[in-house]
Amino acid sequence: MNTVSPVASLAPVANAPASKWTVSQVEALYQMPLMDLLFRAHQVHRENFDPNEVQRSALLSIKTGGCPEDCSYCSQSARYKTDTEREALMQVEDVVAAAKEAKEKGATRFCMGAAWRGPKEKELEVVTQMIREVKALGMETCVTLGMLKDGQAEKLKDAGLDYYNHNVDTDAEFYDKVITTHKHADRLDTISQVRAAGIKVCSGGILGLGESRRNRAAMVAQLANMNPPPESVPINNLVAMPGTPLATEEKIDCFEFVRTIAAARITMPKSYVRLSAGREVMSPEMQAMCFFAGANSIFYCDKLLTASNMATNVDQQLFDKLGLKAV
Repeated sequence: MNTVSPVASLAPVANAPASKWTVSQVEALYQMPLMDLLFRAHQVHRENFDPNEVQRSALLSIKTGGCPEDCSYCSQSARYKTDTEREALMQVEDVVAAAKEAKEKGATRFCMGAAWRGPKEKELEVVTQMIREVKALGMETCVTLGMLKDGQAEKLKDAGLDYYNHNVDTDAEFYDKVITTHKHADRLDTISQVRAAGIKVCSGGILGLGESRRNRAAMVAQLANMNPPPESVPINNLVAMPGTPLATEEKIDCFEFVRTIAAARITMPKSYVRLSAGREVMSPEMQAMCFFAGANSIFYCDKLLTASNMATNVDQQLFDKLGLKAV
């Protein structure tokens, strides 16, 4: 007996420029029976990617702590009393050494993060040198430097930058419950500058901030409706950092997290969907379910800025068990 996928009636035509995902349509994906949702997401994934390949990125904090922003989840904010200490911008040669080590372990993309509201010109000059030298190693490059001023994205492009990470973090309506020192629109402005400069966009969000399912659906819809959607979409599971306002926030249900991965895959069929922060506490079974739902990128390093990450040897063991190939 032939049946029609339950999602078929509520999804716009994939990749059609005129199609837009409404928040209600994305929320309807969340409300599907889990097995139906996973089946549909896996179908979309197979149509666009090899389902047994996972891209691996390494992440390095090149300037840690002392950030003036008040992001409630971040231990690098100068406004909170955390164990994270303020550190100066790293030397170029030290960053290159870390990139070489990451490449030797199997990472293909090297991401560099700095705890700034936005880079000053002198700082940007150093970062562009880092980008050039990491590119020379044959790796893809990504940076997350905060909000950009006019002309800075073009300088990053000239240096050879492949991706700029700037997460929307959460739904626009929930944003001021998490961050007050800048607006959600400021995030979108930087993303627009990056896109206009010809740099690929890496943008996703964080789950477990106290948001509702409706907020999560709205965040996914916003990302999917970007023209084009981000090439890379990191989905983070909040790592509750001691000393931050969200240190005692209740953890999100694991199946809700998997549903978000599936919703991201269905609405952004050609994007890399990355399992990002919080993977250390995920069981192998949960990660496998996320890969089946369409996640095809991970951070492959022992530390994510100031949070711990799954050890690379543990990741390799999981890849071996699941028959996954790193790309």
